[in-house]
Amino acid sequence: MLRGLLIIGLVCFFLRGGVCAQAALGKELESLELLRRCFVDVADFTAEITQEKQLTLLKRTMTARGTVRFKKPDLFFMEIYPPYASRLLLKNNVLDLFLVKEKISQHIVLPPEEGLQKWFTFLAKPVTSLPEGVDVRAEQRGTVHSLRITPRAGGQVKSFSVTFLEDGRLRKLVIEEQNGDRTAIEFQKMRKNAGLSERHFLLE
Repeated sequence: MLRGLLIIGLVCFFLRGGVCAQAALGKELESLELLRRCFVDVADFTAEITQEKQLTLLKRTMTARGTVRFKKPDLFFMEIYPPYASRLLLKNNVLDLFLVKEKISQHIVLPPEEGLQKWFTFLAKPVTSLPEGVDVRAEQRGTVHSLRITPRAGGQVKSFSVTFLEDGRLRKLVIEEQNGDRTAIEFQKMRKNAGLSERHFLLE
């Protein structure tokens, strides 16, 4: 799997950070609030993805295609197509992963504070200050917004960058790691409020 968990890592990053009372940085705060508002009225969404992983140690780039689905309040599904076939299901804070070729299943229980329900509790309230312990930079070119989020405390992740349109459609997510590895996920054909049911979130 090409670091599929890093999509969820972006969500968990905000949950761990909380918010602080520091003065807002204008466009950074506005971009975070715009991203929040875009998802308030979204019951579900589906999108096709192209994922590119640059591996520093192996000096190679791995590219795969797949799909992601989400349904409130707590369902997230991602499937990566062959040759790196895998399926991932997150229900609130319980994560199940199935590696298709190897026929290996993994079951992981995340801390409750990293569950999807808490993320959407956060999204229900306006963003009035920036996440604690991070540096945030925002850019806007026409209707395209970009946010770059860098943890100050270090850790495995060096930075997250997310690019989205004013109507809430995600364009790209980039995760840079301290070891030099880089994962870029591009979103295509994103559909919000597609009427997804629980049958669209089956691992096998």
